[in-house]
Amino acid sequence: MVGQSEGPTLVVSVLRERVHRDKAFAQFLTDEIKEEKKIQKHKSLPKVSGGWELEVHGTEARLVRKIAGEKITVTFNINNSIPPSAEDDTQEGQKPDEQEPELTSTPNFVVEVIKDDTKQTLVLDCHYPEDEIGHEGEEESDIFTIREVSFQPTGESDWKDTNYTLNTDSLDWALYDHLMDFLADRGVDNTFADELIELSTALEHQEYIKFLEDLKSFVKCQ
Repeated sequence: MVGQSEGPTLVVSVLRERVHRDKAFAQFLTDEIKEEKKIQKHKSLPKVSGGWELEVHGTEARLVRKIAGEKITVTFNINNSIPPSAEDDTQEGQKPDEQEPELTSTPNFVVEVIKDDTKQTLVLDCHYPEDEIGHEGEEESDIFTIREVSFQPTGESDWKDTNYTLNTDSLDWALYDHLMDFLADRGVDNTFADELIELSTALEHQEYIKFLEDLKSFVKCQ
């Protein structure tokens, strides 16, 4: 009889503890959201200069530009776009009253170039090397690199793995330079890459705040 009476009491105790922890969690999220909004640099997404039109679908963004019979599309996704920081070094070298370093989103991005009246799209897979980010004063250094280049059928969403893909790791430097100039002539240069980082960082922070708000609503839901 003692065991039977303790059963419902134990369940009620566990439920009360869960409710207490959920309330504490929701309050923590409320405070966290306030702090994140306080440090939010852009209340609206910054524009990229050069006549680029922005389309955003959740965590994916697309920049589109049309010039001289060509359509240039740059696509990136903010998920997993913040490089891992050296937490141990930061904690050891950071003083208690110092602010945490600002997080920067540096996503991989894909450039698609479509020429009118062609059935092929030139696709260039680009990324930001970690050792190039934040290096100021190196005017001639590119802050992004091309990793892969391929042709894909125009108008098809699914790219074919059977199409030849050129990896630039062992590419002749002259050909690589021409590819970088090809992008720069179409507006994808260091200035664009810097502005893309600012846009991506703002979008990532915006989505992070939205995630915290959704998490708070989920935790509070009974």
